[in-house]
Amino acid sequence: MKWQEIREIYPNQYVLLSVISAHTVGNKKIIDDVALIRPIKDSQEATTELLKAKKVTIVSHTENEELVIEVRRPSAIRGLGR
Repeated sequence: MKWQEIREIYPNQYVLLSVISAHTVGNKKIIDDVALIRPIKDSQEATTELLKAKKVTIVSHTENEELVIEVRRPSAIRGLGR
């Protein structure tokens, strides 16, 4: 399902999504296709779901025009040289 479809069906609402396909450009992961798991009732539940999210599960608000995630690289490797 495309993000624009979900935005039309669930306006101004948080949703829990499973990422089907995505591509990376620089430090941005651009989500191409998603599967709707379920709508989320409020920001508190959205935060809870976000903290439980696995690699392919995301929480977003349909107010966002695009699904883009900033990819952060670890700045150092822990435990090296100890």
